[in-house]
Amino acid sequence: MKEHNHHHSHDHSDHIHTTHPEIIKRLKRASGHLLKVIAMIEEGRPCLEVAQQFQSVYSAIGNAKHTFVYDHIEGCIETSDHEKPSDLKRKMRELKEITKYL
Repeated sequence: MKEHNHHHSHDHSDHIHTTHPEIIKRLKRASGHLLKVIAMIEEGRPCLEVAQQFQSVYSAIGNAKHTFVYDHIEGCIETSDHEKPSDLKRKMRELKEITKYL
């Protein structure tokens, strides 16, 4: 059962971010992978190998970012019958703002 939080800050909505634990796992994995890329550069590994690993980290982070943004958008478009017009306006502003990151 979803618990409603009536104490809003400007950047948090009261929907449940179900993807956040998965995004955190992905980013931790990408962080470890990035450390390996740094080590590859320090070791003087072939540039093609390094570039391929760079692309892998870049894609992983990009995919996590998209999932994060889509999750927020989904929460922004969830509405309830008792929602105030000011809350809807805030959600629309957030929605417009966050889509810049897609």
